[in-house]
Amino acid sequence: MELNIEVDKKSGFCYGVVKAIEKAEEHLKERGHLYSLGSIVHNNTELERLRTRGMEVIDHKGMEKLKDTVLFIRAHGEPPESYNLAQDNNLTLIDCTCPVVLRLQQRIREQYELLKPVNGQLLIFGKRGHAEVNGLIGQVDGDAIVIENEGDLALVDFKRAVAIFSQTTKDPQQYDKICRLIEEKIKEAGSPPEFFCSFNTICGQVSSRHPHLKKFAQKHSVIIFVTGRESSNGRILFESCLSANSRSYSIEKPDEIEEDWFTDGDSVGVCGATSTPMWLLKEVAQYISENI
Repeated sequence: MELNIEVDKKSGFCYGVVKAIEKAEEHLKERGHLYSLGSIVHNNTELERLRTRGMEVIDHKGMEKLKDTVLFIRAHGEPPESYNLAQDNNLTLIDCTCPVVLRLQQRIREQYELLKPVNGQLLIFGKRGHAEVNGLIGQVDGDAIVIENEGDLALVDFKRAVAIFSQTTKDPQQYDKICRLIEEKIKEAGSPPEFFCSFNTICGQVSSRHPHLKKFAQKHSVIIFVTGRESSNGRILFESCLSANSRSYSIEKPDEIEEDWFTDGDSVGVCGATSTPMWLLKEVAQYISENI
């Protein structure tokens, strides 16, 4: 079968993940072992590669048992209690929290201090239980409302002041829609417009990928989108591809590709999430070239 295959040069790891993996690999090369608090990326193929080099993923319960060793903090960030525990257990941290996430954490703390005296509510648009979101609500001791969808707005009292931030990897269009709905509900409640403020805290690298991927998907007859099944960002970006090209398929590994997705002469675009390594995208392209 004759296929024209292109790997999207703008796909692959975002800046924060690139720096985190570089730091982890530096330590692994020197020491041969490293504990990571949570998965460094939501991509099982990349995690397996790092595991073979000596990275061991632990959860917060596992962290409680660690003493006098080195612990890796991934790009998603952590709540203050993780740092307190690290200090108590004499853990040396390799802190790779993304700078974008660090700034967001600071802005949330600052806004919360303004909301408290006026009985305001802090909202975070994101996935409940996501590592980054856990780190964000931890900045205010859990005193925040996580908004995953329109239905969660029922948790908000629109007669009180509201401020909303977004998880850095969310879809900008979905966030804008939620903000517009809040504005409408503030008005319906008879509250003044100044009761609501929203902050643009979606990472620029992530937000720019949505329009880019739509154009990339329209350019090709078939899209192979590579992402880990646990990746929230991957699911959102894949939807952008699918909205632009109905022949878009999401996979985690090359052997999931099916021959009947293709017809002779197809133009195939290979792209992926911010948690998908470029080496895996190239491997998928090679697999298609050699096996389809």
